[in-house]
Amino acid sequence: MSIRLITIAFLLALAANAASADTNRHFVNGDRSAARALLPFSDGVLVGDTLYISGHIGIDPKSDRAADDPRIEAKLVMDRVKATVESAGLTMDDVVSMQVFCTDLALYDTFNAVYRDYFPHGFPARAFLGASTLLRGAHYEVLGIAVRRHGTH
Repeated sequence: MSIRLITIAFLLALAANAASADTNRHFVNGDRSAARALLPFSDGVLVGDTLYISGHIGIDPKSDRAADDPRIEAKLVMDRVKATVESAGLTMDDVVSMQVFCTDLALYDTFNAVYRDYFPHGFPARAFLGASTLLRGAHYEVLGIAVRRHGTH
């Protein structure tokens, strides 16, 4: 199945869930540079207890490009995901699903070495998908869904 079909199926599932969920939406945007503030999307959208996390890439704030070292880039991208989750009042333990797009599947182990540090209490469901290119020369783009666990926050 192509990445486009998987992405379309994922977005349709998100839309169906959002339609049946609480329609009170909170747009989550962490620290954004002036240039990023103009981008036509939010870092995440909280609908009821469900956070839809937009695709994040590991941008080096000094160069506004992806880090040259894939391990550093993996840390940067996961730090951005974590910041979005925490800005919505959730924790990484609330993350239930992640999708990772990667331009070089040989980086699977490199990404996992960083990724596992963000989930000490169990891993969310996840897909690791190949992509030919990503914005700004990124190796990884990560998106996901988090659901607030009742009685824990």
